[in-house]
Formats: sequence, C-alpha cells, structure tokens
Amino acid sequence: MATALGIDIGGTGIKAAIVDTDTGELLSERIKLPTPPGGRPDDIVQTALQLIEQLGGVPDDAPVGVCFPAVVIKGRTLSAANVSKEWIGLDAESLFERAIGRDIHFVNDADAAGYAEAHYGAAKGVSGLVLLTTLGTGIGSALIYDGVLIPNSELGHLIMNGTDAEKRASNAARERGRLSWRRWAKRLQRYYSHLEFLFHPDLFIVGGGVSKSSDQFLPLLKLQTPIVPAVHRNNAGILGAAALAVRSRRSAA
Repeated sequence: MATALGIDIGGTGIKAAIVDTDTGELLSERIKLPTPPGGRPDDIVQTALQLIEQLGGVPDDAPVGVCFPAVVIKGRTLSAANVSKEWIGLDAESLFERAIGRDIHFVNDADAAGYAEAHYGAAKGVSGLVLLTTLGTGIGSALIYDGVLIPNSELGHLIMNGTDAEKRASNAARERGRLSWRRWAKRLQRYYSHLEFLFHPDLFIVGGGVSKSSDQFLPLLKLQTPIVPAVHRNNAGILGAAALAVRSRRSAA
C-alpha cells in the first residue's frame, strides 16, 4: 500500500487527509480549516501545519502533496487566484518543505483534481480529451488526454463578456448573485459552449463541492459533449496531490 498525505489549499478552505494512493481511499478523516483572511503565504503555511498536527503528523516516510490555486512551474507559483498576490513568483514548494521538514510535491489544485478523476474517478479509462472544471471560489480546470495530465490550463480565466469567466460562472458568483439554478445554468451554458468550441472534448467533468447538486444544473445544459459530475468532489484535490507526490518520488528514485 502506498500512503501519502494530501493537502488541498483553496480560496475559502484548506483540507488534508492521509490517502491510500493505490485505491484512492482516505485512510484518515478529512480535516478542514478556513483559509486565513488575505491568504498570505506564512498564514496558509501555519494553517497547513495545524492540519498536519490534527492528523497526528505525517506518517513515517510518506510523500506529501500540496495543491494550490495557481499556475505552478517547478514548485514556483506564477499566479494567485483568490489568495494574496504575495504568492506570485514565490518558491512555494521550498516554503512548505522548510515548514514541514521534508520534501513535498507542489501542484495546481485543479490539475490534482483532474489527476484523481483520471485514476480513481469519472475519467478513469476514458480515451481522448477530458476537460475537468472545478466550480468553487473560482473555476479551476484540468486537461487530460488518454489519461495523461496536461498541466496549468487555467481555463477559468478565459475572458468572456469582458471579464474572467470565473467571476460570472463560478459557484461563488452564483452565491454572491443569489442566482437560481436556472439563471446560473445560463451562465454555465455560455462558458461550456465556449470550451466546447475551443477544444471539442470527449467528456466534461464538473467538480467542486457544488457537484453534489449536479442534478440541479447539469440537466439544464445543452451541449454536444457528455457532461458528468466528478466522482470525488471535494476530496479530489487531496487524492490527486497525494498521488502525484507518490508518482514524483517514484520517478526520482
């Protein structure tokens, strides 16, 4: 059994759990704490350390994966969505390694979710292009082709109607505007139709916590591409971060 710790950092919450990366099952309870106001690096690191402490520490020699809402290149965060701009250009992987006291693997949050769905969920065994979107505080995205992750797609920041798509079509936008499912679905229709036009995927997967209510809005969308809810919902980032940490360690061995 390959055991790893997964930490999922979001704009409103930070979650962590111990994962069996062979099966994609959680070996501990999932613990969640609020993202500190302002989302500054040191505050988020301290919150992650609190989660690790509540889990009883990192299992002996277990890889640690951390996923985060930013473009991540070689452990460095090149953007910052719904967190402090202090993350831009930061060597985030090294920051967490110093705090945790061991090597970690740092990755984009939607890429982690996409990897989890490709290996344990709705994209497992699907050939061709799968496009996963996470509808939450913003919109994350992951591209998977024949089971291979293509990182850092950032399709939530496509410009639509003069603004980032996530500012109009994220779940946070639905909540801010107190939109009915039907009104929100009209915004999602424009967004997914645009993605369909650009990429012609074989499958859309919708993740994030709101996917548990997918029966309220997915049937309202009229697309040529099949669209299904994610299997792992809010656990996908944790699972993917942990699994990618194991993959990174094995490839380095």
